Amino acid sequence: MAVSFHAASTSVGHSTSVPGTVDTRVSHIPFRRRFRTDDDAGMTVDITAAAIPSQDELASLYDAVGWATYARDSETLHRAMRGSSRVVTARRDGHLIGLARVISDGATIAYLQDIVVRPAEQRRGLGKRLVEEAFAPFDLVRQKVLLTDDEPAQRAFYESLGFAETRDFEDGSLRAFVKFG
Repeated sequence: MAVSFHAASTSVGHSTSVPGTVDTRVSHIPFRRRFRTDDDAGMTVDITAAAIPSQDELASLYDAVGWATYARDSETLHRAMRGSSRVVTARRDGHLIGLARVISDGATIAYLQDIVVRPAEQRRGLGKRLVEEAFAPFDLVRQKVLLTDDEPAQRAFYESLGFAETRDFEDGSLRAFVKFG
């Protein structure tokens, strides 16, 4: 089942007083886009960048996809959402079914921290829509990056959005490093 564009209302502003940058403070300006699934049920999905979901909603969503570390500490997860540059949610009949969030300086880098879609809602185009909306205010930002698990389906998903693994980038001279702890 795919998600297709149904209707749109307001959109997010992309400009600031400094040419070539994005004011990350405006990335939480409310907007709403409504999509209708292509399945027989024709259910609508509302994608918004408005209020941050409650701690309970976040814990339930993250737990549904097996991200127990996040789900166990819902207070920290909620604080992380509030500190993000942009949080985009998907709801069906008011229930949180997906979320994407970006952390950015608004000028040189935008980092996709999370893309989470309830398992029953996956493979319908919703994840793609969430990523597109999450990155929308950062069109002028040159580097869009993410870290993810080493799973073939995830690689295919991110490649379908135009991402490339660093080892596959141009001449292979780009490296990525991470430190946990």
